[in-house]
Amino acid sequence: MTHHDAPLSPRPLSHLTAARPRVMTVRALREHGVTPAGAAERCRPGGPWQMLLPGVCLLHGGIPTPEERLRAALLYAADGRGARSGAEPGGPAESVGCPAMLTGPVALTLHRFACAPSLRALDRIDVLVPRGRRPRSTGCARIVRGGQGLPEPVEITGLPVAPVPRALADAVSVLTDAVAVRRLLTESVRGGHCEAQAVVRELTRARLLGRPHVVDAVDALLAEGRALAEGRLYDMVLGHGLPEPCWNVELRLPGGPPLGSVDAYWPEDAVALVIDARTPRQSAAGPGGGEGADECGEHDAAVWTEYARRRETLERLGITVVHVTPRKLRESLAQQAAVVRTALMTSDERGPSAFVSVLPR
Repeated sequence: MTHHDAPLSPRPLSHLTAARPRVMTVRALREHGVTPAGAAERCRPGGPWQMLLPGVCLLHGGIPTPEERLRAALLYAADGRGARSGAEPGGPAESVGCPAMLTGPVALTLHRFACAPSLRALDRIDVLVPRGRRPRSTGCARIVRGGQGLPEPVEITGLPVAPVPRALADAVSVLTDAVAVRRLLTESVRGGHCEAQAVVRELTRARLLGRPHVVDAVDALLAEGRALAEGRLYDMVLGHGLPEPCWNVELRLPGGPPLGSVDAYWPEDAVALVIDARTPRQSAAGPGGGEGADECGEHDAAVWTEYARRRETLERLGITVVHVTPRKLRESLAQQAAVVRTALMTSDERGPSAFVSVLPR
């Protein structure tokens, strides 16, 4: 008799079958008096249990619910080692302690993407794990290995789920349908799930921008994100009683070269506003940077140089430049309106500005 098959203290199994969700690893079952051999016996054809994935048991013989399938995939990806010791069936479900999280289409479904399939329609459950983890894709579980670090998961219905940008990148990586890719990317910003720049950053890390159908979808994504940010800027001006600016104009010195384009300009106060749509440079090297971070950093550095050059030129001429990000326009419109109002009210305290021509962009 092996150590793993040694008899344990007998315990009634009713407390197991009453657990919700009724999914446990063989490792955790042993803590409740069920040996691996006993679990295998119960999971045989016609038995009261099922082996959903290697080492993961469904404690009933019926069709697994979507939640049970998701929990099983997470426990399998954790290799049973993240199971909370002594977890009580019927109380909180067996937890996943290792850095594993749902990603790809299933994560987008949990994030409530309208164009994502229903949980019942998903044959495959993508689980993101650190590179070097042992489990391999099998059954309904598809193992997605990340880089040196993983993003911080979002908890949805008690399950760890990859944030939208990472889930999108993992979903797009296996899609060849250009229409489907475009629909997913545009919904990410149209539905208020995240900003376009965060999505582009993840796609760059995943080295997906070399695929023509992804590039086309990104163009649509950026246009969508830009339009939404401009719409929120209009709402900010109108909704918070700010003076009407000149919209989307190019500034230039009379008879001189162009100084750059701005999204709004108040000529009487010499205040310009620019929607800062750069990808945040710091996040390229943050957790989960992985492959592609260098490309992100180079792109961000070039864009930042252009923004800095334009701002320095305008401020040298006495023009105050206010930068707002799409995220701040979405999350803190009143605060951004206060920043603009302060810049307008303090214009008299600043020195006179140079005269510039204002032309349609």
